[in-house]
This record gives sequence, structure tokens and C-alpha cells, in this order.
Amino acid sequence: MRLKVGIAGATGYAGIELIRLLGNHPEAEVVLAGTESYVGQELAAVYPHLAGHLSLPGRAATPEALADECDVVFTALPHGVPMKLAPAVLGAGKKLIDLGADFRLRDTAAFETWYQHKHEAADLMSEAVYGLPELYRAEIRGARLVGNPGCYPTACALAAAPLLKAGVVESRGIIFDAKSGVSGAGRGLSLGVHFSEVTENFKAYNIAGGHRHTPEIEQTLSDLAGEPVVITFTPHLVPMVRGILATGYFQLTAERSTDELLALFREFYAGEPFVRVRPAGDLPQTKQVSGSNYCDIGLQVDRRTGRVLVIAVIDNLVKGAAGQAIQNMNLLFGLPETTGLAAAPIYP
Repeated sequence: MRLKVGIAGATGYAGIELIRLLGNHPEAEVVLAGTESYVGQELAAVYPHLAGHLSLPGRAATPEALADECDVVFTALPHGVPMKLAPAVLGAGKKLIDLGADFRLRDTAAFETWYQHKHEAADLMSEAVYGLPELYRAEIRGARLVGNPGCYPTACALAAAPLLKAGVVESRGIIFDAKSGVSGAGRGLSLGVHFSEVTENFKAYNIAGGHRHTPEIEQTLSDLAGEPVVITFTPHLVPMVRGILATGYFQLTAERSTDELLALFREFYAGEPFVRVRPAGDLPQTKQVSGSNYCDIGLQVDRRTGRVLVIAVIDNLVKGAAGQAIQNMNLLFGLPETTGLAAAPIYP
């Protein structure tokens, strides 16, 4: 029997990407597409690219409907909303994967500080599992509540993991310089993402520890290093729709060659279906992963400074959101991890 899937927030960019990807999933069927703006309207009328691929009207995603009708619920909603839905869904014995921020941080106080919102389901924080399969696969398999990682934290964590786990770089002084396409800001109207504001423009924002993904990145890197890690994280908005390119700067503890570190990355990610380590001299580009659940990684040692620079690219709506959420769903229900996600990237 196919899994019955509910999506709360189905008509945002991450939600509609879930709809698209789940349309190719042989073991899952979306039975409830939750929306506030398009109740009663066919999703294919709201998003014409789906015409001929589904017949599904938007509905109100009440806690009762999600709990009664679904085996698994995805929440692609602003922070503060999923925490109100989670108790009913989990109380009915169902599973929930939150694509927002409500269950990513283990520390309730940290969430309330960074998001300026009281956590109304703090009792669930301790059991929520951070949904980055490459690092927390065993914990995800036994979970009922998953906090799906943010897009920037996914790219940064995968760029850093082999280095910190092996102890070949300093845990202090780590810098991430990251660029994102405009879809990362969501579908809501905002002056900063109007066409005339974004096109032919390139800007940094929320610098110097101002971005809410900072504690999430630090939480994962601290796990890897076995000690508290504080980073410098500078995000940028670039005039493209999809994609994230994150460059990490790490101080080596001893002299290493590019080939040595590439071998370390290949060993660390051996058998990982969605991480591809590029050959020496071949740095990844966002177009190489567009529309896919892949993370491509390349690196180069700077012998002059004793640093290694690691570049990771993902599609922010797939590996950075909907695709990774489906990867987590597959783990929760004992399905092959690549189910519904094996399609090659779109190029050009």
C-alpha cells in the first residue's frame, strides 16, 4: 500500500517542489495539499507546469485532517506554525517532517532567541532528529519527528564534515561564504526580491552573525568536531532562480595536498547516493545539480596560507528542501533512500 502523504504549505516553492517530486515516487501518494490561499482550486491551475500530472485541489490543512488521513506529513510553513500541528499528527501515531525551522535546533532557548518566537511544543524538541541523512542516518530511521535542514546549512555541513571528523582542520576560524538563488526567499512578496531589485545585482545580507541559519550550522559542526564551533557566515543573493554555492575556508592543522584531501572526501562519502566529489581541478557549479538531490563538492589546498577551500553546490529547493525531505521520508519508512529521487539534474 502506498504511503498517504499530506503537505501543509503545498503551494509555496518548497511545497510545490514536494508535489512535483512525489509525483514520481512509486510508494507515495499526496492525498492532502494544504493551502490557505488556494482552497478548492486545482493545483495544476495555480501551477500550470503540473497540468496533466495531477488532479488535486487545495484544502485547509487542519491538524485533524492531517492526523486522520495521512501516514506522513510534510510542513513547509513559516516558523511557529508547524509546532502547532505536530502534537496532533504525532499523537495519532503518524510521522512529521518539518521543512521549516521549528525542530532543527535542539536548544529551545536558542530557537526562541534566533527566531524571536516562543516554542509551543518544547516537549518535542528532545526527540526531533536533524534530517541530514549523510550524518544522522541511523537516528533518522528510528524517528517520528524530523527537522529537515535549511538549504545553507546542508551545503555548509557537507563541505565541512570530512575535515572536522578527521581532525585535519582547526575548529576555530571557519568561514563560509555562500550564495543563493532568489527562490530561497520563498514565494511571498518582498521588495528585496522584485525583478528590478535582483537582476544585474549581487548583494550580501544578514552578515556578521545575523542570519538565522548560523546556529544550525554551528550545531552540526560542533557535533562533528566534538567541541563548540563558532563560524563566520556571510550569505549573498544572486540573480538566479535556483541553486546554492557555499565556499568554506578551513585552516589545516598540518600540510596536506589537494589529492590527499580529495581522497579523504571520497572515503567519507563512499556509498552516499547524493554526494559527488569532483576530481582535482574540477570545481562544481550550480547548474550541475539543478533540479536534483545531489550535492557536488570540490576543493583545493592553498599552500601559501595553509588553508583548504571547499566548494559545495546544491539545488536549494531539492537537496536544500523538498528532495532531502523525501530522502528522510524514505528512511523513516524503510524504503531505498533514492526512491523517487534518482533523476539526473537538468542541464543547461
